[in-house]
Amino acid sequence: MNIKNLANMSSSIKPEPAKGSIKTLIGLLPFLQPYKRQFLLAGLALIVAAAATLAIPYAFRQMIDLGFGSRGIGGADAAASTLHIDLYFLALFGVACILGVATAARFYMVSWLGERVTADLRSAVYAHVVTQSPQFFETTKTGEVLSRLTTDTTLIQTLVGTSISMALRNGLLFIGGMVMLFITSVKLSSIIIVMLAAVVLPIVFYGRRVRKLSRESQDRVADASALAGEILNAMPTVQAFTHEEIEARRFGTSVERAFHTAMQRIRARSVLTMMAILLVFGAIVFVLWLGAHAVVQGSMSGGQLGQFILYASLVAGSIGALSEVLGDTQRAAGATERLLDLLAAQSPVQSVLLPETLPASLSSCTANGAALQLEDVVFHYPSRPDSNALMHLSLDIKPGETIAVVGPSGAGKTTLFQLLLRFYDPQQGRITLDGVDIRFLTLSALRSAIGIVPQDTVIFSENALENIRFGRADASDDEVIAAAKMAAAHEFIERLPQGYQSFLGERGVRLSGGQRQRIAIARALLKNPPLLLLDEATSALDAESERLVQTALEAAMVGRTTLVIAHRLATVQRADRIIVVEHGRIVETGTHTELIAQNGLYASLAALQFNTD
Repeated sequence: MNIKNLANMSSSIKPEPAKGSIKTLIGLLPFLQPYKRQFLLAGLALIVAAAATLAIPYAFRQMIDLGFGSRGIGGADAAASTLHIDLYFLALFGVACILGVATAARFYMVSWLGERVTADLRSAVYAHVVTQSPQFFETTKTGEVLSRLTTDTTLIQTLVGTSISMALRNGLLFIGGMVMLFITSVKLSSIIIVMLAAVVLPIVFYGRRVRKLSRESQDRVADASALAGEILNAMPTVQAFTHEEIEARRFGTSVERAFHTAMQRIRARSVLTMMAILLVFGAIVFVLWLGAHAVVQGSMSGGQLGQFILYASLVAGSIGALSEVLGDTQRAAGATERLLDLLAAQSPVQSVLLPETLPASLSSCTANGAALQLEDVVFHYPSRPDSNALMHLSLDIKPGETIAVVGPSGAGKTTLFQLLLRFYDPQQGRITLDGVDIRFLTLSALRSAIGIVPQDTVIFSENALENIRFGRADASDDEVIAAAKMAAAHEFIERLPQGYQSFLGERGVRLSGGQRQRIAIARALLKNPPLLLLDEATSALDAESERLVQTALEAAMVGRTTLVIAHRLATVQRADRIIVVEHGRIVETGTHTELIAQNGLYASLAALQFNTD
């Protein structure tokens, strides 16, 4: 199933009003509908297997009454009895063959469905999560998402691949068994129905507690996974501050909390199973005691009682199995609710249904670059509604112009870049790229026109070649190497053990900070965008590397519009204009010389840098 179909599935998901209940499982229907044929085949095999199972007690009755019930033990009667016994044992073997084949077919089909639906669900959830804006990840832990993709989907796999089949099979056995019980003895069956109704009510009531504990157990496991993911991604910091034992204790406490919650669920489910077995079998044993007296009195034959016992066993077994399936279903309902919560999450930043298009000249870097305009932009982060990050910011940037954005920490410099990339939308004002409001562009078209070198470089668990190729997936090896040379990364990559094929480690742990930054610069240069955003692109470089990269960046800036966040005067002095931002407002604008002469905030920042350098 392709990603487009999975996206359609996720878009059709609607939150269910009865959250935490089994009704939540209705939300899985979009993932089950594509496989109607497989469900029909599995259902057919299930019906055949159930019918074969229900035929066995009837065959035993015939064998007992017609085989062992003959009057004599010799002569013609004995021969007839032997013939009956042979025929019914052959019939039993034939039923067993049918049962075996049908059961194997059912197991194969439902197992395939479990694996297939789970794979689709994981892909759909992941494809949906990666489209969420940064606002989503401000409140959702990565470890929790991973727990939902693994633990919760495994529970649903058990539901689809086992529990649904078991529920249907035992449901059919229960219905068929009850019908055959009434055919065998209306009186005894009526008594057993009344007694079963009396014992089912407490089982259903107690099942609600199991469902609640199941959800709590899954939440505690997700908490432990989130904590582990956060700490494992920050191991150098943890070890530098000697927090290994502290974090181990924190995780141990979280695991113990999950264990105790799981044990509450297990105890509740054990009690539920015990109640189901004792109450149901107690009722059946009482009815069978009545049947035994009926045989002694001659109102039932031995074969009828044997048939009744076997059907009663099937009914009792099916009820016990259904109670077990109910526990799995309740856990899967909790898992489904959590997954549907993810699928129901809608990013506040969306592509419009009828997008506009950028000028053809912006499909790649041209000799002119892109015109950029910000008009009275006001923005605050959703998590901080009372504190504006940008206040009535207006800026007009000509094609090919290089603009440096400077200011103290927290002034709004990085926020500006996040708005340009539409990670967020401003609450007021608008941003245009070559005259087109970026809100009317698809996110893909907008971001394809922008290259960025972030301050916090991200290196993937791939080799050097693929890490740079992340900038443009269809780039050839020669283009990747050319970009690496422009970013002054070629020499140190060549010195790696396997050169460009060298694995860089998780989060680039095998590289220095400066080397990681040059990989990021090569990635942006490979993309070759008309608008280039440099967020402290040379902050982690030593003097020699900075000189090499600065030369490469100057060449890369030619023919494209560039915004630079930087404190290093080597970058700032070469800018066409310098924008000084403070408290989300533009307080100064000009060249380096003009701003020094104004003796304002920029002059103060420059003086501090000169003093520290």
